[in-house]
Amino acid sequence: MQEIPLQLDFVALIMALGLFLGFFVSYFLIKKSWNSNLPNFFMGLLILGLSLSMLEGWLNYTNLIFKVLWATNFSEPLNFIIAPLIYLFVISQFKNFKKERQWLHFVPFIFWLGYCAFFFMQPDAVKYNSNIGAMQMDIPYIRVDYFISHDPMGIRSYVNHITGLSFVIYNVLTLKILFEKSRSIGQKLWNTTNKTLIAIRNAQYHFLIMIAIFVAVKLLFGNSDAGDYFLYLYLSFMLLMTLVQIMNSSSYFNEVSNFLEGPVLKYKKSSLLNKDKLLILDAIKNEMHNEKFFIQSTASLTRLSKTINHSSHHVSQVINEKLGQSFFEMLASYRVEEAKEILRTDLGKKLTIEDIAERVGYNSKSAFNTAFKKFTDQTPSAYRDS
Repeated sequence: MQEIPLQLDFVALIMALGLFLGFFVSYFLIKKSWNSNLPNFFMGLLILGLSLSMLEGWLNYTNLIFKVLWATNFSEPLNFIIAPLIYLFVISQFKNFKKERQWLHFVPFIFWLGYCAFFFMQPDAVKYNSNIGAMQMDIPYIRVDYFISHDPMGIRSYVNHITGLSFVIYNVLTLKILFEKSRSIGQKLWNTTNKTLIAIRNAQYHFLIMIAIFVAVKLLFGNSDAGDYFLYLYLSFMLLMTLVQIMNSSSYFNEVSNFLEGPVLKYKKSSLLNKDKLLILDAIKNEMHNEKFFIQSTASLTRLSKTINHSSHHVSQVINEKLGQSFFEMLASYRVEEAKEILRTDLGKKLTIEDIAERVGYNSKSAFNTAFKKFTDQTPSAYRDS
């Protein structure tokens, strides 16, 4: 086999950064949403799948794949899991989502994974030739005798066509659901005020752009992987924007803490007297009970501290010590209690869960459902029905 020089340039660096962000974000999304937040769980699986696909693309682009020939085409089955995960991410955010039989969406992935076993068991020479062809390299192939066909049904050359068809079908289904949902609330999808629909619609724009890039690359480069790095560069940009969004919405930045300070030592040196703590606690309760501070979608520790004219550090300390909660746990408890009051009224029986979520301060139905179930062991719909 001919020695292939490595290609390490700026594009390879950007893709490597995207890989790091992808695995980093997917790990925390999956870890934090396991069995508690299905949309985020599906999004975590989606980002993980995209990251694994990008890893193979990065190995191909840098020619490192020739150092690890056993990994050739390892992510090919993932082509059939991306579109279903996008679809599941969307429909899991709406009511009446049923977990039963959703595994059927993964049947093509399971089939292709098994079918690729015929290729995975081939000798390195076969994978060497496959990479040369995929990357359109002007390098002679190695003569090799197959001990078993790597494509017994003769369908592997159509993987890009089938992948494209999968994306089209699932995106049509997703858009159909979004249009139906927007019509059900008397709005147009591109001009809706529903925060859940806005977030999903904007995410869908990015997925449609990815499909357009995929089609353009295949039209320009044919049935090869030579131009896939254009798609992975855009994906790296998406992952960076996702991480920025997560950091912007993180509660970490609403807390006052020194760098790497342990939580046990957080208030150890506080000079706040107990009588002052009680005064701050009364001010907090007044804002929550009488002013309903919690129904503001922009409610934060900083805003509450400014409202009652105390430092964020002292307000956080009082909430932690006197209520045994973090600020966001306290906020969620008030919002859930308010939601329970609404759900028990005649109006609450007519409003959608999304509307109730917005009335108590949540920007998304999934976050509302997660908080409500945490405090009541029921979903808002189940609580209303009971």
